[in-house]
Amino acid sequence: MAILFLIVLIDLIGFGIIIPLLPFYAEVHGAEPRTVGLLMASYSLFQLFAAPLWGRFSDRVGRRPVLILGMAGAAVSYVMLASADSLWSLFAARALGGAMAGNISAAFAYAADVTTPANRAKGMGVVGAAFGLGFVLGPAMGGLLAGADAATANYAAPAWAAAGMSIIALILTAWRLPESLPPEKRGILRGNAIGAALGLIVRRPPLMLLFALSFLTTFVFAGMEATFALWSERSFGWGPQQNGFAFAYLGVLVAAVQGGATGFLVARLGETRLMIAGILILAAGIFAIPFAPGVAGLVIALAVVAAGFSLVNPAMSALISHQAGESEQGTVMGLARSATILARVAGPAWAGVLFSVLGKDWPFIAGAVTMLLAVPLGFYAARRATG
Repeated sequence: MAILFLIVLIDLIGFGIIIPLLPFYAEVHGAEPRTVGLLMASYSLFQLFAAPLWGRFSDRVGRRPVLILGMAGAAVSYVMLASADSLWSLFAARALGGAMAGNISAAFAYAADVTTPANRAKGMGVVGAAFGLGFVLGPAMGGLLAGADAATANYAAPAWAAAGMSIIALILTAWRLPESLPPEKRGILRGNAIGAALGLIVRRPPLMLLFALSFLTTFVFAGMEATFALWSERSFGWGPQQNGFAFAYLGVLVAAVQGGATGFLVARLGETRLMIAGILILAAGIFAIPFAPGVAGLVIALAVVAAGFSLVNPAMSALISHQAGESEQGTVMGLARSATILARVAGPAWAGVLFSVLGKDWPFIAGAVTMLLAVPLGFYAARRATG
């Protein structure tokens, strides 16, 4: 797990470098808020179709080859991003990055391979902590490389740095990471991967409910991510550097909760209660953002958001993983990833429209309401999954 943690961390630093900068990068090329939302969604749209294929492929050939291919594709997409000279070239770079993003679902499947059912939530939390730390160092590095003024920021330098991080992670994977899925446990790839994956959902209704819940939580969080930089620019005059630090702050809290508290809280509360508590906390934090009286209030609101989202993800991933057999962990985790990817397509697009049509506060208000509506679904999904 230590080597996997380091590889995911390096890869996610590269990913995190550019996330808080993309809205400003798009605005430099003439995009309005609703177009910014579509740009943020484009990566996830292509990832949506690729994730189940990569997940099922990893069940057939192992996790390590998929991790290597995904990191190589990410490096190429960041080079394209660094060279972008138009809005359409930004879309093309993000589309390629999404299509090659098989490494994320493979990383979660790897964690499932090397953990037992009893400590799987803790293992998922370790991978989640690497994600969180990636969003600490990545956004901060990107903000420093780009600068504080959105109009004069250097957007190429962060993209080149992200490409370098992906190459380092690729080399480390090829050199140090052993394969987690032995040949005797690999599934046989038959027929259409997407059709087989969808058939698996139909046969297991608890999975469908958990995927729906995963969609809703990520839908709201992704909408917040996509519009936060634009909101902070209009509310506090922040540029890429300040937003990079804000996302880094979120990452610190995510890593602290998932890496340090998940195992303890699961043992005390159980996966179902932890998931429901996370949903309620996330709703409260997102609702508080537009009503923050100043930077200090915003810092508190972001802390609540990070805590809520950090509790939901490991508990939900563990409940989903328990529904899969040993030879289909990659397929199930790839499908789970597809649900969150679909949310990352719809969430930013929806939030961008609300931002443009109703005003800058509405993506957050509507997101909080959505989370409250997800609470009864959470109870029902968990009961079906554990019953």
